[in-house]
Amino acid sequence: MRRTLPGKPSGRGSKGTKKRSVGKSPGRVWLLVGTKKGAFILRGDRTRRRWNLAGPILLGNEVNHLALDLRDGRTLLMAARTGHLGPTVFRSTDGGRTWKEARRPPAFPKADEAASGPAVERTFWLTPGHRSQPGVWYAGTSPHGLFQSEDAGITWEPVTGFLDYLAVLKAREGFIGATPGGPLTHSILVDPRDPVHLYLGLSTGGFFESLDGGSSWKPLNKGVAAYFLPVKDAEYGHDPHCVALHPANPDRLYQQNHCGIYRLDRPGETWKRIGRAMPKEVGDIGFPIVLHPRDPDTVWVFPMDGTTVWPRTSPGGRPAVYRTRDGGRTWQRQDRGLPREHAYFTVMRQAFTADPLEPAGLYFGTTSGKIWMSPDEGATWRSLAADLPYILSVTASVPA
Repeated sequence: MRRTLPGKPSGRGSKGTKKRSVGKSPGRVWLLVGTKKGAFILRGDRTRRRWNLAGPILLGNEVNHLALDLRDGRTLLMAARTGHLGPTVFRSTDGGRTWKEARRPPAFPKADEAASGPAVERTFWLTPGHRSQPGVWYAGTSPHGLFQSEDAGITWEPVTGFLDYLAVLKAREGFIGATPGGPLTHSILVDPRDPVHLYLGLSTGGFFESLDGGSSWKPLNKGVAAYFLPVKDAEYGHDPHCVALHPANPDRLYQQNHCGIYRLDRPGETWKRIGRAMPKEVGDIGFPIVLHPRDPDTVWVFPMDGTTVWPRTSPGGRPAVYRTRDGGRTWQRQDRGLPREHAYFTVMRQAFTADPLEPAGLYFGTTSGKIWMSPDEGATWRSLAADLPYILSVTASVPA
């Protein structure tokens, strides 16, 4: 049974950010924000100087991811974990004004009566399919699962080839498949040149590739460190935090891993640890990685304290973005406008994003509920919104 949710207008946001009804768009850039207590949409004008904050949507419920279908410019999907409906997907076809629950959300096949099977605990990641496949979407779940919709998110079916492959992996010694936040299937990537060429990440599990639309898979983890595994140079069992494929050069991939920052140039299969060039006092541990929309050599990361106790805060309480313009050979600190001390937050894997404008705008949401923006590719930063719930995801889109 589908439930319908109205977009809910609220009072006022933080200074300089006025809240308004979800369905009205004053401008060009949309920031789709998922939090532990609902979703929000920030809409900016063409100058990116004025922003309006809409929401909350599904207040009080965990929203892991929101994504806009740029193939039609209006369909939004929202991956939510609700208190009474459980893990599900909501969809909007009017730009976020109203929402309906999927008729058949992602769910694992029922097990035999004598066996117990997995159950979806949360839908974690959403990716629209190839531009030649209108209506196709992919979803990653916890526990590990890959699902596909062919009707724009109304109904979902498991990608059986992935589930079969996952069963084989789980039976092998050395496959861990769990993290403190639970096993997460994320970074679902579609090669813009080929709709059946897919990638995805498993934490913990590794990074994997399919050349046939998900019917078969192979690991793609050579060169990636995994200090927590008993086997050196393991084939699988790694912990990618976020992986991105460059739209201007789909043979270039970047990865922020539990054990460093990496780059892969296809058809090669061995990752290079480009994070070794980061300052030693900062390290190369974090969750997100963001690519410049046009330059395959420009990348941003948001480091966190990855020392022995893993506090998951900004190193030294001094948050900063780091940028490379040469594919990872050198990195520069970008912190102008960010707090100088005693700022103990971090940024989750889905909560850092870039828009495709010129110059590219950068946006990140923090675990302390604040959204930061740079209109000049990281040179300066300012706050767009504050006092939101713990932010899980931020996605920038420019609707047609």
